[in-house]
Amino acid sequence: MDHYDLLVVGSANADLVIGVERRPAAGETVLGGDLSVHPGGKGANQAVAAARLGARTALLARVGDDGHGRMLLDSLRSAGVDPVGVLVDGAPTGIALITVDPTGNNGIVVSPGANARLAPGDVRAAVSLFLASRVVSAQLEIPLETVVEVVRTLPEGTRFVLNPSPPRPVPTEVLTACDPLIVNEHEARVILGEACVSEDPEDWARLLLAKGPRSVVVTLGAQGALVCDGSGVTRVPSVKVDPVDTTGAGDAFAAALAWRLAAGAG
Repeated sequence: MDHYDLLVVGSANADLVIGVERRPAAGETVLGGDLSVHPGGKGANQAVAAARLGARTALLARVGDDGHGRMLLDSLRSAGVDPVGVLVDGAPTGIALITVDPTGNNGIVVSPGANARLAPGDVRAAVSLFLASRVVSAQLEIPLETVVEVVRTLPEGTRFVLNPSPPRPVPTEVLTACDPLIVNEHEARVILGEACVSEDPEDWARLLLAKGPRSVVVTLGAQGALVCDGSGVTRVPSVKVDPVDTTGAGDAFAAALAWRLAAGAG
């Protein structure tokens, strides 16, 4: 019997956040608000979001033996995430430097730290977590060769969800395992590369599906999302909210979708 609804393989970062009236141009200095520090990283964000929704969730990640790493472990436990797969590394915990403007939009620079040491061998050593999970999700704040090993380690019948962020070209071996591949507009353009000759997101969804995934989801912010599979393209409207800070919004979306898929939803 499955023990976890969702196994997340990904990054765990400390988010250093500053509110700004506007982000600086090249060579410019702007004053911001007070610095705040939060647990983050695409992997940890997904794991926490899924656990808060009620999913039985585990995380495979690396953090440093430092204050930020301890903060992340505490936040995972308090959210109900099983941290059995979180490895403590000699490298410092990853850091994300985040500026947030008054509209809630952000700009992010990540220093990977221990995330860069999450290796294919760590995936192979955690095979028991894969065997115990209904859905496995990943992102690209960890080495690409580690994501490839995740796909190779997937047990028969385990569903794989990938958000290729930050975006870069993804091997066919990984794309063909995705069900779904979840991308925003920027990520879709990067993954498609020269094939992205249209401005129509429905065309992006079809072109991405042709690259091998079993299904594709294109998120479009306030315009909702597109779902594309063998039956065609369907638009799903967004939930209407007043945005405060969009940091982690895509991670929460991916986590909720992975959790519902694990529960048997379409």
